[in-house]
Amino acid sequence: MRTKAIHTLGLAAALLATLTACGGRGEETGTAAVGDCRGQQTVGITDTAIKLGGVYPLSGPASAYSEVPKGIKAYFDYVNAEQGGIGGRKVEYLVRDDGYQPPKTVEETRRLVEQDQVFAVFQTLGTATSSAVWDYLGQRKVPQVFVATGATKFGADTEHPWTIGWQPSYRTEGLAYAQYVKAQRPTATVAVLYQNDDFGKDLLAAFTEGVAGSGVTVVAQQSFEVTDPTVDAQVRNLANTKADVLLNFSTPKFASQALAADVRNTDWNPLHVLTQVSNTMATLRPVGLENVQGAVSAAFLKDPADPRWAQDAGMQTYKSKLTQYAPGADPENQHAMAGWAMAESFRKTLESAKCPTREGLRDAMRSLDNVAVDLLLPGISMTTGASDGYPLETVGIQTFAGTHWSLTDGLITTSK
Repeated sequence: MRTKAIHTLGLAAALLATLTACGGRGEETGTAAVGDCRGQQTVGITDTAIKLGGVYPLSGPASAYSEVPKGIKAYFDYVNAEQGGIGGRKVEYLVRDDGYQPPKTVEETRRLVEQDQVFAVFQTLGTATSSAVWDYLGQRKVPQVFVATGATKFGADTEHPWTIGWQPSYRTEGLAYAQYVKAQRPTATVAVLYQNDDFGKDLLAAFTEGVAGSGVTVVAQQSFEVTDPTVDAQVRNLANTKADVLLNFSTPKFASQALAADVRNTDWNPLHVLTQVSNTMATLRPVGLENVQGAVSAAFLKDPADPRWAQDAGMQTYKSKLTQYAPGADPENQHAMAGWAMAESFRKTLESAKCPTREGLRDAMRSLDNVAVDLLLPGISMTTGASDGYPLETVGIQTFAGTHWSLTDGLITTSK
């Protein structure tokens, strides 16, 4: 299966090389940059409009993430209708489907850049998919803003200044779980289910690093491919270890399967740790909320199902406007809410740019200074620097209780 994954990425790279060689720049249009901004790129942006594009798995094994662009588009529609857009510019947001397949990501990204002539790509979702196009976007000098993945390389890399992540890195998350497990179960045995890609491997490596030298021991690991039909066999193998803790480092479809498999095995009752990219109600409800009590996950956003945020102004705006501008979207789906928060983050980043140009956006996303976003947990804000591509590096640990996630005390910030 690993050979198949490598072959898929190889096809993406080959396709990208062909597209780059054959594509050319085409006829690009935009307003003229003036003053200190003279000579910079203004493709896709005018005094009254800005065109953005995003690539998501609207279909395929990761289609649960299709809620993300619903939240993004609802935010932009709200800002366009009620606040005159971003800096007086109405946002046109184009969404393309790659099915979570890197070759398709290449195809759709090229379409956005060369045919639709977007100002920036906001966002690509996934580690392999985002990796498939960051060279291309860098060569074209097109911002790849807030990629929807916590892969460590998107913050640590210095060769791709046009690309930046957004959410806390998987390293931050894995280290936070290690700190929590050491504190709660200092002699625990741990079994790990992980996706066989940079996402799963980053989390596993960080957790292993975090428990090194402690009484916590990883006793079993089982990987899976995103093309696998289920992870039932892997969970059965892990259950045979009778480990005290199960780390579920999976995207939503497989995370839900693993939760259900854990529930069915009544002879095993580990502390179930669920990665934050899969801790949505859409993942939990099919399993039965009564069956996921006590599960643990990380958080950096407020939980829309938690009554503690009922009177929070940012949460009230999000819920009411999502319902208005994205009828049918579930306000309690954390993927939709993450999309809303990402869109607000983009807005504040562009508003801070010294030049309304691609170069101005590139520089702005690398010079964020404690930028507040309404739906981030209190105490968390965006900060970046020339050599710091991690906008968010703080998480809280939460436990599922009743009908929502409940935060434990304090936040965890890890070194970059």
